[in-house]
Amino acid sequence: MAHKLFVGGLPFSTSEERLREVFAEAGKVESAVVVTDRGTGRSRGFGFVEMSTSEEADQAVSKLNGKDLDGRQLKVERAKASDGGAGGGGARRGPGGGGPRGGFGGGGGSRGSRW
Repeated sequence: MAHKLFVGGLPFSTSEERLREVFAEAGKVESAVVVTDRGTGRSRGFGFVEMSTSEEADQAVSKLNGKDLDGRQLKVERAKASDGGAGGGGARRGPGGGGPRGGFGGGGGSRGSRW
């Protein structure tokens, strides 16, 4: 099972190949992804790397967190486990929650009445 790391503070010019190369210093890299903006295709300055073992992931964190890469300081930490589902976030509840059909809350009376 691969162990996923979050990598923040990437220079916007960093390619996935360069990211893989940097993390290979700590062990076997299963995958390396630079997150890009959907509209422009430009890097968003962060990415994810999957290391082969837990030990290699720990080594990458200790070796690369705070390291300077092309003038920017990397932030490397274990990725937070997602609860599954695309987009995550779960149910959003707040004032006027609207129940299972959404909406803006408020009364539900008949549509025909004026008040």
